[in-house]
Amino acid sequence: MKKLVCLLLVMLALALPSLAAARGVEPTVGGQGGRIIRVTTLAKDGPGSLAAAIAEKGPRIVVFEVGGVIDLGRSVLTITEPNLTIAGQTAPSPGITIIRGGIDVQGHDVILSHLRVMTGADGQPHFSGWEADAFSTVGAHHVLVDHCTFMWALDENMSASGPRFGGKDLAEWRANTSHDILFRENLAAEGLAFASHPKGEHSKGSLIHDNATGITFYRNLFAHNEERSPLLKGGAQALMINNLIYDPGKRAVHYNLMDLEWTGHPFVTGQLTAIGNVMRGGNSTAPGLPFLTIGGAGDLAYYGRDNRAVDRFGKPLPQTGRYGETAARILPSDAPLASTAGFAILPSGELETSLLRSVGARPWDRAADDIRVLFFVAEGRGEIIDDEHEVGTGYPRLAPSRAPFDPAKWDLVTMTPRNGIYPGQKAEAQESLSARDRAMRK
Repeated sequence: MKKLVCLLLVMLALALPSLAAARGVEPTVGGQGGRIIRVTTLAKDGPGSLAAAIAEKGPRIVVFEVGGVIDLGRSVLTITEPNLTIAGQTAPSPGITIIRGGIDVQGHDVILSHLRVMTGADGQPHFSGWEADAFSTVGAHHVLVDHCTFMWALDENMSASGPRFGGKDLAEWRANTSHDILFRENLAAEGLAFASHPKGEHSKGSLIHDNATGITFYRNLFAHNEERSPLLKGGAQALMINNLIYDPGKRAVHYNLMDLEWTGHPFVTGQLTAIGNVMRGGNSTAPGLPFLTIGGAGDLAYYGRDNRAVDRFGKPLPQTGRYGETAARILPSDAPLASTAGFAILPSGELETSLLRSVGARPWDRAADDIRVLFFVAEGRGEIIDDEHEVGTGYPRLAPSRAPFDPAKWDLVTMTPRNGIYPGQKAEAQESLSARDRAMRK
């Protein structure tokens, strides 16, 4: 019996898509070849903490000998030192969940994988100024964000940001803001709408800031965000392949070069290549919402292929639209504006089933809120929320766990277990079941 269970687990590991194969073009190797730093405490800082490991210098691979919740107490972890890999997949079950905070990357050559970040309003009053992103790059470059879960942000759930005009010309603007960022297999869900952000409503998926380039979204799930799934600002260049946008509010994908922000600077045409994506309306989606809308004053060069947009009942929605009566134009391109080499691309009609199996942190060892969101997407349920308590009891309460990390049992290049079995791997379907549900399935 024991051998059978082990065999089933190995088969499950091999069946999980995109964990070790079809990885696309990775922009960095992170801390590969560097020293191993073990996280041994769930404290937000101090010896053995994730914060201490992040602050170390030189190439390093951060692994976890503890699982549970890291409470940042309304602060942000800032990564400035380069050549870093944070491998959340090494943590014992239930993995690593960061609450009441977020992560900003300000350095380069960084890999983050299999972390959960649940920012939350934490009871702060409306307009009070608590406005953290769950994750953002800030003038960073060559970053891979892989199989993470970002929820309940007060600003964006996951973004690529930085200075708008850092330098004397366009080449310097682009070099000095975020560039060469790959978001792969992430869940970005339930950005909080009317919470503590000083601007009021701010349920946002992803922002690609002005002049950011080489930004790629591959096989991500955006769910229950009012806007920005993603928003490209002026002059930004992005590639979107096989993403699912479920239950956007007033805008899904959109572009906006704002004249008020570009005063005194020549406009730069943005670029977007979108292939095999799906936008599916839900309970919060505005009627007639297009897949892509344009606002502002600048133009967007656009190549789109095999993108589906439907309402909550499967009725087709427009591919493009606009907000604001300005001169901004969507300029169709006959060929992709970014290279798609190295990416396995599914037909849009096959995307949803594939993505729901693999997206987010630790798909072999799901957290309760991840399961809830994924099942709601599959069932056509859920909506945009204002506070984390609207969908349960708030922040997760997880018992801490411990297990030593043995580097001999891991491939330190791919950061995958040599026997194919991840910590906490489940052989059965992962569902949120009540006591009655469990009794009926026996």
